This record gives sequence, structure tokens and C-alpha cells, in this order.
Amino acid sequence: MKIENLETIARKLVAPGKGILAADESSGTIEKRLKGINVPSNEENRRMYREILFTTNGASEFISGVILFDETIRQKSRDGRSFVEVLEQQGIEKITEGLDGLRERLTEYRKLGARFAKWRAVITIGDGIPTRTCIDSNSEALARYAALCQEGDLVPIVEPEVLMDGTHTIERDFEVTEQTLRSVFDSLAEHRVVLEGILLKPNMVLSGKESPQQASVQEVAEATVRCLKRVVPAAVPGIVFLSGGQTDQQATEHLNAMNRIGNLPWQLSFSYGRALQAPVLKAWKGDTANVSAAQTAFHHRAWCNSKARFGKYTEDMETAKAA
Repeated sequence: MKIENLETIARKLVAPGKGILAADESSGTIEKRLKGINVPSNEENRRMYREILFTTNGASEFISGVILFDETIRQKSRDGRSFVEVLEQQGIEKITEGLDGLRERLTEYRKLGARFAKWRAVITIGDGIPTRTCIDSNSEALARYAALCQEGDLVPIVEPEVLMDGTHTIERDFEVTEQTLRSVFDSLAEHRVVLEGILLKPNMVLSGKESPQQASVQEVAEATVRCLKRVVPAAVPGIVFLSGGQTDQQATEHLNAMNRIGNLPWQLSFSYGRALQAPVLKAWKGDTANVSAAQTAFHHRAWCNSKARFGKYTEDMETAKAA
């Protein structure tokens, strides 16, 4: 394991103005998304949809890496290039997720051209949960995965997600997120994971989805930054937020407000799935005649989030063209 290589890749992924596209939906999730636009979820439609995303001209200005599902890293574009080659030619890094039988699969993915991996642990807030045991066992699993990644020369993206489902307040979300992140970094230290060679993919600190009291954009930004400052060491090169249940615009507004706070020890970036892809699906509708419109929608959404990386996003950009 060459730590310098891992550090270089981790920093490249959070280069100013860039973020990660999470295109790693499981078969069930992508089926639900395609069903939403009345498109059958067969392998060819999934392949066609991924190709729209991966071949968008100019996307590499704003997208540094793509998280791929196991099926996708093995697929090819219409012209016969593997998706790994397509992304390489755009200068975009590849990541894989869904790692059972970990050590062996990490070796295989590395040979297929992946440079980093992602593992997600889910924490739910409810009556009497999460328990300390739940948080600690999830943290232990994330740390073991991260150590194996670094051993296999891959940058681990560590994703502890506190779900926004529920009626909890932003204060309760803060408390659970802080506890979770503290536990994760304790476990990473125990497993001797080199922090300079990882990225953290956490939730933002939000009100529960069904909470009658919804926090403002500024409140979310301040609470999230305060929470991260308490527990995330400055050695971590970057934090790439998940969008969770937020709309595409909310995810951009929250990231923008955090970057406006400034003076932070890490890069604050994005690793969005639905928040980058929702407009693309809406424009595509499964029709090849709409591919150009779908790619324009993806480029525009990525551009808005790139601006948010600098705290320079404004609502007017929603109707403007990428410049």
C-alpha cells in the first residue's frame, strides 16, 4: 500500500469545484427510478441510462469520480468501450460498492480499474434507537472495510448515514450524527486506517422528514459544520455529502451555505445520487430522442453543485445555462 497514492487520489476526488456522482443504485432502487418514468428495468435500459450520464460532454469539469454498482463496472458503451474506459477518457475516477467477500473482490475491482470503494452503514432514529451497540457495530464494520481497502490500494469512502426518516428535530439529528461520527473515527484509529487516504460521506444534519419543525438552509449548514468540527480530524482531505431524501435543489442550497461559512480544514463536496440524477431521468423518459436533453440536464445540475462548492450558487442558476 502506497499511502502517497491514496492521498493523491483522495485529494483529486475533492478537487475544488468537483464532486462525485453516485451511480451505484442497487437493482431494486434503479428499478423504482425507471418505473417512475415508465421504463422497464432490464439490463439494456440500465446500461443505456448509465451511458447517458458517463458520456455527457463537459461533465468532467464538475465530476471527479463515479460510484458504480457491480453490474455497471462490467458494462460497455454502444461503441464497445468498457464504462471504465469511457470514464478514464473523461479523466473521471471509478469507485465500486457492494463488497461482499471483501478482500477478494477489492483485488478484482482494482484490476478492473477502480481506484476507490464505498461502504454504507445506516443508522435509524426512533424511539430508543439507535442503541450504542448498533452505532459501534456499524462503525467497526466501516473501519474493517476501510483497512482492507487501504491494504488493497483503494481509497475507502466511509459512509455512515443517519437517515432523515422520522419526526425527530434537528437537535436530535445532531446528537446522533455526532455520536456516530465519534464512534467511526475511534474505530478507524483502532484499525490503523490512515486518515489522509480516506473520504467521509456523511449525512447533513437535518430535521426528520416528517418533523413539523423544518430547519432553514442556514440552520442546516451551521449545525452540520458545527457537528463535523467537533469530531472529524483535519487530516481527512474531504467530506462528500450524501443527498439522502433531499430534493436536488435543497442538496445544492445546503452545500452552498456550508461552503459560504468558509475557513474549514477539509474540502466540503458532494457525492449525490438522486440529487444529480432526478432531472436527467425526467428529461430522458427512456426515449433516445431525449438523450441530448437528458445530458444537458445532468451537465446543468453538476454545474450548480460545482458552484455550491465555492459558495457561489444562486437560485437564478436554476434557470440559467452553465457558463
